[in-house]
Formats: sequence, C-alpha cells, structure tokens
Amino acid sequence: MNCGEVGECPFHLTKKKGYANETNIKTTLNKMKNNMENNLIDNCMKLGFGMMRLPRIEGTQTIDLEQTKAMVDAFIEAGGKYFDTAYVYEGSEAATKAALCDRYPRESYYLADKLNASEFACKSEEEAKNEIRVSLERTGAGYFDFYLVHGIDKGNRERYDQFGIWEYVKQLKEEGLIRHYGFSFHSTPEHLEEILCEHPDAEFVQLQINYSDWEDPFIASRRCYEVATRHGKPVVVMEPVKGGKLANPPQQVKDILQKANPDASLASWAIRFAASLPGVMVVLSGMSNLAQMQDNVSFMRQLQPLSAEELGVVEAARNALAEFDGIACTACHYCTPGCPMDIHIPEIFAVMNVYKMYGDLNEARNEYSWRPGGEKASACLQCGQCEAACPQHLPIISLLEEVAETLET
Repeated sequence: MNCGEVGECPFHLTKKKGYANETNIKTTLNKMKNNMENNLIDNCMKLGFGMMRLPRIEGTQTIDLEQTKAMVDAFIEAGGKYFDTAYVYEGSEAATKAALCDRYPRESYYLADKLNASEFACKSEEEAKNEIRVSLERTGAGYFDFYLVHGIDKGNRERYDQFGIWEYVKQLKEEGLIRHYGFSFHSTPEHLEEILCEHPDAEFVQLQINYSDWEDPFIASRRCYEVATRHGKPVVVMEPVKGGKLANPPQQVKDILQKANPDASLASWAIRFAASLPGVMVVLSGMSNLAQMQDNVSFMRQLQPLSAEELGVVEAARNALAEFDGIACTACHYCTPGCPMDIHIPEIFAVMNVYKMYGDLNEARNEYSWRPGGEKASACLQCGQCEAACPQHLPIISLLEEVAETLET
C-alpha cells in the first residue's frame, strides 16, 4: 500500500519510522482540517440537484423537460449551484444541457459528471476514456467543475486500475477539461482507506450516507464517512433519502418523526441529517418533481443543523427501522470464502432486507439483478459450509431459498 508523502495518510502516520511524534500528528490533523474547510465551492446552498431521477412525461420514460426547467429555475433562485449528472444516467446529460447549460451562464453553476469504466458502461479502455468527450458534447458545458471516477467497488476496481483511469483524470485536469477530481464509492471502509492512501490527491469523495444506513454493517455509512473525513476529504453525499424510501418510511418511523415535528416533511429529516455532518460539502437529492424541489429548498435554503434533541429523534427513527423482521446478517463474510458457487450471501441478504423493510418488490428485484454480484441465490448447492461458518447461526440455506422464490420469480 502506497500512502504517499507524510501527512497524506493519517492512518499510517504513526507507523512510519521517525514520524510517530505528537507534533507531526497535530500538524497532519490541522492540514486535514484545513483541507475539509476548503469545500471547493463558494456561496452555494448545501443542497445539490442530482439529475438522475428527473420527472418523466406520464406513461412514458421521456424526461419532462418543461418541469425539469422549472425545477432548475427554482433551485438556482433558492441559491443552489451544484448539479450532478453522469455518462450512464440515460437522458440526463441531454436534459442538463436543455434545462441548465443552454439557459444559464457557465460561471453561475457547478456541474459534476462521471466516468464509468464498469463492464456495463464500456467495452474497452478507449471507450472509457472517450466518455468525457461524449459527456461534454451531450451537456455543452465546456468543462466539468467536478469529475468523478464512478461507482468504485471491489468488483470493478481492478478495471479502473488496468485502464489507467486515475492517471487519466489527472491529465484531464491539466488539460483544463475538469477543475476537480474525486470518486464515488460503494464498498467497505477498509477498501476506502486503501484507495485514499493510494490516491491521496483525490480532492473529494462521494458516499452513500443516510440515517438508515448509518450503522448498517454492509453499507457502513458512518464508518466510510469517518475514513473520508480522517483523510481530510470533503464529502459529497448521495442517497440521503435512500432512493426516496426515507420520504415514505414504515409507519412506526413516520409516527416518531411526525410527533417530533408535524410540520416537517419526512424527507427533511433525512437530508438535514446528512447536511449536518461536519466535512460534508454538498448533499445530492435526486428530485423527481417540482413539489419535491420546493420542499427541499424550503429547509435547505437556510440550513439549520439538527439540534441535539432532533438527533435523538433521528436515532429513535433509526432504532425503529432496525426492529423490523429482517435477516440478522452482520455482513461478517465468514460464509463466503468457502462457497463453491461464489454466492455473495451478505450482499444478497442486504437486498432482501431492503425489500422486507420497504415492500417495493420491483425495485428489490432490479437491485438484486446487479448489486450483489456473484451467482444468484438459486445457485445454492445446499452444501452447508456457510451455515457451519456463520457466527449468527442463521439458516442460510432456507433463507437463500426464500430470496430465490421472492426475487427471482
């Protein structure tokens, strides 16, 4: 593991001979604090407009450009500047051009885009590296203020390395096509630490953070956030409302939040939770209609961080979510190394738990089709090695059968 120069990797500072002293540690921590306070954006509402879930014309998959324009106008009028799109968001870049780039001066907003080198996005290194040219043409933006190595996880990390993507984004910055580069991330805190040590010049990190996933053993929002902030990286938050689920949570959660403040929208609790975290640069919200935009800017225009009392309410809501009858998997992964079929059991159970909690079968099946990786639950040979290894003594074989019956049919 290459941690770069001293001061760039606080996790390993004390392990380096000659640098394990209090003075150097304090210097490094002060540097991290200064880096985090340099949020890379100025005079900007902390809410970002995620252009992934744009409104559609009723009965079609066509983006409703007129409503999107109205949403962009409302966002900018409220003080918003940060817009987020991606090469793989179908129709999003073209809609961003029509609703934003063609209608507002380029210096009046920040635009983030992404390069995705996963197999579903490109077939070769050449295609991956050409994505920015396509994205610039689709958006007409001229340059991107923020450019992300998109969706890093254990399954695609090697591909990014093989294609030389990390070096490529630095080249794009030297060419002036991007102003800042970072990456979005979907993996473990340990994996995040490795990447930040190997690429200490990444200027920001985009993480999935919400109060539901804060202590989740698989998504590990809190632990990933702590890794990023310890490295002094500003954090861009994605999925603060967990794909809309926290705007319509289970009834027991609604009761807790509405009792505490009947006038606050359910989504506001989730977005303010993420926005209240130190080191968070911007919180992306994938708003799908003008009403959602109006609600979000109403409490983010002049953000009031959650009070100690409100944090207690969110904790009660999180505890209520944790009480649902789900699969008690802690994602320790003791079960997976010996699986002869390469079934990613904890990841499969995580998807099933989202279905059990929120009851959205179509979305659960869609997520199951790609997120877990490896073989499907139905590939289980019932050899039993996983159950012998499970410290929670879960009936994994029967649970996999339940998943197959529910999500594969």
